[in-house]
Order: sequence, then C-alpha cells, then structure tokens
Amino acid sequence: MGCASCKKGEDGKPLGCRSNGNCGNCGCDVMTVFDWLEGVPIPEGQRAFDIVEIRFKRNRKGYFRIGQGRRVQTGDVAVVDANPGEDMGIVSLTGELVRAQMKSKGVKDTHEIKRVVRKATMEDITTWQAAKEREESALFEARKIIAEHHLEMKLGDVEFQGDGTKCTFYYTAEQRVDFRELVRALAAAFKIKVEMRQIGARQESARLGGIGICGRELCCSTWLTDFRSVSTGAARYQQLSLNPQKLAGQCGKLKCCLNFELDQYKEAVAKFPPPSTKLHTRKGKAGHFKTDIFGGRMWFQYFDDPGASPVAIDLEDVRDIMAMNERGEKPDDLLGFAVVEEAAPEDALFGDVVGQDDLNRFDQSGRGGRRRKGRKGRKGGGPAGGGGQKAPQAKEGQQSGVGKRRKKRRKPRGGSGAPKSAS
Repeated sequence: MGCASCKKGEDGKPLGCRSNGNCGNCGCDVMTVFDWLEGVPIPEGQRAFDIVEIRFKRNRKGYFRIGQGRRVQTGDVAVVDANPGEDMGIVSLTGELVRAQMKSKGVKDTHEIKRVVRKATMEDITTWQAAKEREESALFEARKIIAEHHLEMKLGDVEFQGDGTKCTFYYTAEQRVDFRELVRALAAAFKIKVEMRQIGARQESARLGGIGICGRELCCSTWLTDFRSVSTGAARYQQLSLNPQKLAGQCGKLKCCLNFELDQYKEAVAKFPPPSTKLHTRKGKAGHFKTDIFGGRMWFQYFDDPGASPVAIDLEDVRDIMAMNERGEKPDDLLGFAVVEEAAPEDALFGDVVGQDDLNRFDQSGRGGRRRKGRKGRKGGGPAGGGGQKAPQAKEGQQSGVGKRRKKRRKPRGGSGAPKSAS
C-alpha cells in the first residue's frame, strides 16, 4: 500500500522513510507484508530461516535461499540466479514470516528453490537501472511490431531481466496466438532473448494498477492474490442491477469485490420469503417488488394497479399475512401493514436563517430600491415646486419622463394643473 507520509523528492528518493532511497519496511510498493517479528531474537537452539522473499517489478515476487551464515536485510538489493543469467530485486521479507508466506502460497521448501548469488554492487545496480529504462520504449515499439503482424493480442507490460540479457513480454489474448514470427521479429529488433508470457485480464490489471470506482487502488494490485471466479449470482443475492457496465471492473470482468460480502448476504436472504411470494388481500393480489435485506423490509405492488406506489412492509408483517393466506383469510388492504416513516425532528431540518436560499433575492432588492427612489423624487417635488429639491434620478431622462406621465394622470383627481410642492 505504501506509507501515507512517504513522498518522493526531485531525485526520486522517498522522503518519508529517510532510508537513503530504499524503504526500510518495503512499504512503498504493492503486495507488502509488515514484518512484525523484526527485532525479535531467535530462541536458543534454533537457526534463522534461510529463505527470503524478493520483490521484482510490479507485484512479482519470488523466494530464494541465502544459505546459512549469510545475512540480508529488508530493502537490500540482491542478485539472484535466474537460470539463465542473473536477475536483481529488492528483499521484501525475511525470517519466519517467509515460511508462513510460502505455506499460504503453496511453495515447498525443496532443493529446487534458487539461491541468492550476492548483494548487488554499484555496477550491478547501474546495469539494472539501464535495463529498466529500456522498458517503456520497448513497450511502444513492440506494440508497433504486433500491429504489423496483425495478431489478435494485447501487450500489457514489458520486463527486462536485471543483467539485460532477457526480456519478458506479458500479453492477453482471447484465443490462441501463433507468435513464432513475432518472437523472431522482437529478438531482431531488441537484440535480446525474448520470452512471451500470456496472463489473464485480472493479472493484467494487477500488474498495471489503477483506481476503482470506489476511489481506492485496485484490490488486485494492493493485497488480493487469489482470483476466485465471480458469477452474476453474487449480484442477484445483493439485489444489484444486472448492468454489465456497472458490474465490470477495470479488467472488463465481474468485480472481485462482489464476493466480499456474499456470505453475509446469503445468510440474510435465507430469512426472507422467496421473490415469487404473492400476498392476497380483499383489494387484490400483490407481488414482490424489491427487498431491503439489512433493513428487514419488503415492497409489494398490486397486479391490478401497476401505477400505484409499492407498499413497504416489515418482514414479520409479511409472514403474518402469508400465515393468514394459508388459513384462507385475507386482510383488507396492505396499507394497514405499511411502514410509517418517522418524521425528522424540527431542529434537524435545515433552516434558512439569512434568506440565502432564494434565487430571486437580488432581483427583488433591486426593484424595491428603484421604487423607493421614485417615491422620494415625487415626494420632494418636481421642477415646478417652490421649496423642494430635485429627486436623485431627475437627471435621467427615462425616469423623469415616467414621473411626468404619472403627474399628468393625477390632474383630474386633484383639480389643479400644477403639481404639489413640498411644504
């Protein structure tokens, strides 16, 4: 997952762990395991486990024997036997936790486990970094070669061996692909030994990584290692819409997280009547509409009145109605068993204390201000007034004209041709 405070500087080294370029607990990469036994002394009479876990590019890991008497620490760069050639990786786990990891992944401690050759020197690290810098350009060039050969395959990632003598191309394909001519073309283009390795869509997403619709990193690229089959039955149990676009993940397959809560949903659904349940009332027959599993409610809708809103009924009331139907009895209506929603308390509701929720508040204040100014001008007297002053808007031709028209309308009422002046 990576340290929350571990950021990289301009030189690319992590700043949070202060370990001079290598994270001391290997927390800056995916699929990491915290060594909670680090620093705990080994009991007397026992020897330290001589196999270590080494991390390579992305989430690829391997187990290698270091031999008795040799010690490596988490974060060391080690040269391992790749047969043929040598590869380089970072030690991610040591000690007894490696034994537990090997047991969980089904790796047996036999003579077939390859060994750690030595700790990497500066020359080894320089060669390793030069090989890693070739991967991005090799990926784009290899995709062009694949397009020229018109092969139905998708190249996802390229990984060079630590000594730069071998290159592995990871691809996905729906059908079997004959890539013999492609291997020759890639070997001629890169002047290196080529290995083609087919992976699944979920393994491709785990290698590339990404962000899911939940806003978090993909589970397959952070902690999920076993990819179990996912079926649409898991979505049906959880009352989800069978929309392929919403149920599919970054890999295009059904989301692995559909299986996370499936057992809890199965236990909860077992307490509910089947969706084919029908409730008989004197008003008519009602069928199942939807279910709130953890809320303990079911919605039913009348067949004769499909335009009516579904009625929410508690699970116990549904069982009571079913028992009445088995005895030959029918309730008058489902509304007598409907769940009554409790009103929210008044103090919990939003109160507009400053009047800022009115979209027309600026228009109203503007119109009110203009009316007040007009009244002030008329009250203070017009041009013929003796003691009054001119209104503030008298200089504007349009507003003064409006005032004159209003004064002309008042002539018949007042009986005088001259406007009144302020006293």
